[in-house]
Amino acid sequence: MTRRRLRTFLGAFGLALAGLVVTAGPAAADPAGPTDYRSEVVRVDPATPAIDVRVVGGDSFVLLRAERGTTVDVVGYRGEPYLRFGADGTVERNEASPSRWLNDDRYGSTEPPPSSTPGAEPDWRVVATDGSYAWHDHRAHWMNPARPPGAEPGDTILEAVIPLVVDGDEVDVHVRSVLLARPSPAAAIVGGSIAFAAVGALLLGGRRVGNRSGLLTVAAGGAALATVLGGWAYRSVPAETEPSVTLWLLPATALVAALGALVLGRTGRVSRFGVDLLGALAALELGLWAWSRRAAPVRAWVPTDAPQWLDRATVTGAGALALGVAVGLLVLRRTTPTTT
Repeated sequence: MTRRRLRTFLGAFGLALAGLVVTAGPAAADPAGPTDYRSEVVRVDPATPAIDVRVVGGDSFVLLRAERGTTVDVVGYRGEPYLRFGADGTVERNEASPSRWLNDDRYGSTEPPPSSTPGAEPDWRVVATDGSYAWHDHRAHWMNPARPPGAEPGDTILEAVIPLVVDGDEVDVHVRSVLLARPSPAAAIVGGSIAFAAVGALLLGGRRVGNRSGLLTVAAGGAALATVLGGWAYRSVPAETEPSVTLWLLPATALVAALGALVLGRTGRVSRFGVDLLGALAALELGLWAWSRRAAPVRAWVPTDAPQWLDRATVTGAGALALGVAVGLLVLRRTTPTTT
């Protein structure tokens, strides 16, 4: 393959990956994210084994699962029919319910259309077929981006009831939300410091160490860890909450770009420009992943089953690594023009 063709290929590859990043938006309008609150179901009154209802994503979603043969109706905010679970597992949502539109996002910013009123004829649409469904229920979380005035960590900031009708009987789901303490910054500081130290050692260690292969290896290692943590977070919440695929897709494509740069660079037939292009692309994607998860290091709870400290350290480390690799490649390009 000629140098010109390789350059064309690398340029097309980079553009394709960049396009993938741009088009791979979140699968849901408002998936669960880091939060300073923890909501929970206090009790179901009267208790019934026919349903399992809980809060997932910290305080983001109410998840209800109904046993086969059980019918459940979820009552909306204005007393209107909102959801109904059929005995065969079919779950339907009333598109004419104002609650349907208000539940599009956490803060109810979607204005219901004029046709959606409490007294409107129900317009049922199937949203699930396995007897399980999750939704933003504003009775289960704090409805303001700002903290409750005067509230301290550990305080109960709301208590509410979600009314259901289970097999014809009224059932009340009592929920409570508690304000959590902000996390220690130690994990975030350590993650960022390790990343900067790794890049600094490569750049300040002389020509023998400070090379593109070293930077790309560090980038690949950081991207691999971010991919594992992103995939862990993706699988930690129920599929009904539609977590964003960018949790794992961004670092995974960064890993592919970094490994591609390493492999192609070692052939000796790829231009320095091509190696730098892929390296810069890896740094960009890793930086975008860190930016998209920038709330994780400062919020009290992150929706993942991974250790919270590890997730926070990885996010800040990925951001620092992305910046360091990008700057490092630029420095090497100016100071060692013949190194590949």
